[in-house]
Order: sequence, then structure tokens, then C-alpha cells
Amino acid sequence: MADLRKYITSDELKNHNKPGDLWISIQGKVYDVSDWVKEHPGGDFPLLNLAGQDVTDAFVAYHPATAWQYLDKFFNGFYLKDYSASEASKDYRRLVSEFTKLGLFEKKGHVCFYTMCSIAMLFAVSVYGILCCESVLVHLMSGGLMGVLWIQSGWIGHDSGHYQVMSTRGLNRFAQVLTGNCLAGISIAWWKWNHNAHHIAVNSLEYDPDLQHMPFFVVSSKFFNSLTSYFYDRKMTFDSFTRFLVSNQHWTFYPVMCFARINLFAQSFILLLSKKNVPYRVQELLGVVAFWIWYPLLVSCLPNWGERIMFVLASFTVTGIQHVQFCLNHFSSDIYVAPPKGNDWFEKQTSGSLDISCPSWMDWFHGGLQFQIEHHLFPRLPRCQLRKVSPFVKDLCKKHGLPYNCASFYMANALTISTLRAAALQARDLTKPVPKNLVWEAVNTHG
Repeated sequence: MADLRKYITSDELKNHNKPGDLWISIQGKVYDVSDWVKEHPGGDFPLLNLAGQDVTDAFVAYHPATAWQYLDKFFNGFYLKDYSASEASKDYRRLVSEFTKLGLFEKKGHVCFYTMCSIAMLFAVSVYGILCCESVLVHLMSGGLMGVLWIQSGWIGHDSGHYQVMSTRGLNRFAQVLTGNCLAGISIAWWKWNHNAHHIAVNSLEYDPDLQHMPFFVVSSKFFNSLTSYFYDRKMTFDSFTRFLVSNQHWTFYPVMCFARINLFAQSFILLLSKKNVPYRVQELLGVVAFWIWYPLLVSCLPNWGERIMFVLASFTVTGIQHVQFCLNHFSSDIYVAPPKGNDWFEKQTSGSLDISCPSWMDWFHGGLQFQIEHHLFPRLPRCQLRKVSPFVKDLCKKHGLPYNCASFYMANALTISTLRAAALQARDLTKPVPKNLVWEAVNTHG
């Protein structure tokens, strides 16, 4: 019987990658997701930037088996004529299937319960230390405990954005808003928007927002060409001011991380007050406003401005540890300048991520990020399962000749500083040409 299917080639599929005309291929079937982009739970970034190509690996990574039944309503009748998958992709999909059959994506353990209990305890102790004690040292320690609370709330927010940590969607949403917006002052909507983009385009200098920290940091001299951020939709201009900061970034990294939370506060408000489509916008705003009521009120209960500043600095500095952790997993890994692809998931996630080796009793400290490669390959996998699947990932990397980068916490810090230092020295080289270049910069500096 003749094949009555309609076929298109990969080159033809590439033409359907613009807003209003978004086609993707999953296992060779072509789907028109042009109208779905506004409703997509993962935001518009994945569909806008992966359209026009096969996205099977990315779809498998981010969607449970139940999602496949909804694909047919987007099927446009075409099949990909030259569809193929690498051997690494085939093995990766088999691994996802095996983990699904074993129920690993559903076995969440009691991590969330324990973490929520620790958050409640930390909050109570911190508040008690401020309201019921007069010791300056106790007030300082209360600020540090508040920082630890924010770190642990960050892990809950991270996990709840990837998979359902609570028994129902409603409770999951409650946990997100409580731990993210209300307790930490960071919009979970902003985090999901930013973090999903990071996963899809890990270590793409133009598409991954987690590497776009100009003017403070750059991880590669490629940024000196003033690349365009397709996430923030702006040009990242490498001007003389940026060059000055970057030239010293290996010295300023840790001090800046102590106050990196300020950027998260700002980004949350920028998104929530923008014209972008933000799910539960009012709920998100109310949650953030709640933080900016209770936190300043708590700080005001301290006896003088010196102790108030000390408390805020302590809470911000301790939380800076988490911001450092976010950077360790990717700053020293392979980077590239190109749009993300949806069908080289295994290759890109392994080459762009770094694991942190630690004993199991330290897992609480890293919140699952110590198994960054495993987390990026299986973002829906509960953190309590990451250590279990690590040997399978190592074997698969070895089989296909792919890197499995792992380092101690100390060495990961050393590698990160080394990467920043290398870029800093290259930035300094650009300031050495003859004086006329410095005069040109002075005349043409804006702002």
C-alpha cells in the first residue's frame, strides 16, 4: 500500500520558526504550536527558540508520559522526511523510559516536608532572636539564620518549579508562593521564566540568562564582541566601564555574590510590572509585597541603625553562598555562541554542566545542585533520586565519549575563579594599545 503521509524536510521545517508560525517535530511528527505559545506552562521562550527543528529530547526531558496524549491536537499532518536521532539520544530516551517505569519521577521522599519544617524553625528562631534578645551577637546570628532560611526556601522554589513537590497542584502553588514570593521576595513566575530558558539553552552565551551578567562578569572573551541577549532582547555592550569591572572580576566575584539577591528582587518587579503575560500576576505581586512588609518591619524592631544594617548584611552575605553555588555548575564548563537545539539534549547538558562531589549527609547544603548534570538531563526528577541515577549517567557518558565533569566544592570554586581570571586578563589586554584608543574611549563613552 502506498504511503499517503505528507512529508517535509528539516530545511523546510526551519522556515517555520517565527511568532505566529511555530512548527516543531517530535519523533518525526510535525506539530503547529503557534497558538499554544501563549498557554505553554513553560513560557514562550522554549517554543520560540526551539521552533523549526526536532525537539524530541527536550520534550522527553520536560514532559511526563501523560503529556503525549495531548500532542495530537497540534499535529498538522506532516512528517519529517529526514528524521533521525543520534545513538546518545536513543540511549538517553531509553533511560528516561526506564526511570519512568521504576517510578523514580513520582518518588519524592520527604525532602519537601523536612525542608519546610527547617524553614519554619529557622524563621521562628530568627524572629525570636530579634524580638526577645538584646545581645548584638544574637541579632547578628539571627541575620545569618535568615540567610540560611532563604537558601532552603530557594531549594523548595527550585524543586516546585520543576515538578510537583506537594500532593496537589494547589498545594504546590501555595508552597511556591510561600517560599519564593512571601519568604524570599523573589517572584516564582520570574524564576520559572528565567530558569526554563537556562535549561533549554544551557551555556549559550546569547540565549542562557545565567551567563549574561554584564557588566559585572563574563565567562568568555566572546562577550567582548558585544553579543545580543535573545532572552532579555538587548545588546550586551562591552564598553569601557564594563571592561574595567570585568578586568577585576576574579577579585569582585565573592563580594558581588553577597549582594546578588538585589538583582533578583529587581528582576522580579521588572517582570511583574511589565506587559509580558505573567500567570497569576496579582497573586505574585501580593506575595512579593508581603515580603516587603514583614522583612522591613522585622528589621525595624532592632534597636538602632547599626544593628539593622548588620542584620541585613548578614542575611544577604549568607545567602550569597547560594548565588555562588548557582555559578559553580556552569561558569567553568563549555560555552557556545548559537541558538539552542532540541535534539542534542544529552550532549549539550553534559558538556555545559559540572557536578559537585560531596558525601550524602551534605546533600541538604547543595539542594540537589551537586548533581547538576543529572538534574539538567532529568529536570523532573526529584532531588532525592539524583544520587541514585548518577552511576547510569556516568556509564552513558563513558559509552558515548562525552564528558562527565565532577569536582569538589573547593575545586569547583577554583575552576570558577580561574575562568573569571582568564577572561579578566584578556579584558586587560584590550586596554594596553596606544593612548589614542583610551582617548577614543573617553570621547565615546556613554552614560
